[in-house]
Amino acid sequence: MDAAHVPVLAQEAVAALQIRPDGRYVDATFGRGGHSRLILERLGPDGRLIALDRDPDAIRAGAALQDPRLTLVHSAFSRLGAVLDGLGLAQVDGILLDIGVSSPQLDDATRGFSFRFDAPLDMRMDPGSGLSAADWLATADEGEISEVIRSYGEERFAKSIARAIVAARQEQAIRSTGQLANLIAATVKRREPGQHPATRSFQAIRIYINRELEELSAVLPQCVDKLQPGGRLAVISFHSLEDRIVKRFMRDEAQGEQAPRRLPIQAAMLKPGRLKLVGRAQRATGAEVAVNPRARSAVLRVAERMDGPA
Repeated sequence: MDAAHVPVLAQEAVAALQIRPDGRYVDATFGRGGHSRLILERLGPDGRLIALDRDPDAIRAGAALQDPRLTLVHSAFSRLGAVLDGLGLAQVDGILLDIGVSSPQLDDATRGFSFRFDAPLDMRMDPGSGLSAADWLATADEGEISEVIRSYGEERFAKSIARAIVAARQEQAIRSTGQLANLIAATVKRREPGQHPATRSFQAIRIYINRELEELSAVLPQCVDKLQPGGRLAVISFHSLEDRIVKRFMRDEAQGEQAPRRLPIQAAMLKPGRLKLVGRAQRATGAEVAVNPRARSAVLRVAERMDGPA
């Protein structure tokens, strides 16, 4: 376990859960256990923590954290409901989500997430599941590649990059991060200050390969279903697309069902909100950003389960 690695906004997120010593909590994105360790520090002997991660490397690293209160599960968090059902947990007192790629994944050259290293172009959070980035780029058509890079990377040169990828792969398969990064750098002439021209495209391809936005949209309703009244949901995101999904979901769940315009429906007939928002969105401090530049885009949002049936 890398005890030196402290996740962004870790103290704030764990504090927001309002840990009870005998409570039951879920760390749905275990990573290298930074959040889990903080939760375990606050739990008493009767407390319980369920930690999920789709990355087998994270599960292997977590084996070193010997604690009878901790249950580690190799699973995507989109299966959170099924995992808790399998463990006999109808409801829990708090759930934490730290969305996106982890620092250990970025720093491991063999995983192919970063163009800082010339490595096999993989990008899968679970290397045993789904297509690698290289395999997808070898088969996807130009329109699909362009749409992924534009939608998930908000890259204005998406069409040019997709065209260059399709042309290049006819001469030689794109199998490494270095190949892809160099190809994009040669295609994108206008560069953002301080940012490699491949940054947005790598981010977009990673999000697509791992279905990150779909996974997030799938888990959020399950979190509310599994929280008991008064339970807290804390979500840390690092990308505007992720944060937009979290913000809208929490807002909609706080407002409850809205009556269609110009239709005479009584308020009592509408489903009430299941969440209440807790405070405002929090961002990393300047000191945290200085230590970890990735923290500059981090946003923490917290909501609490309202009274009523799950």
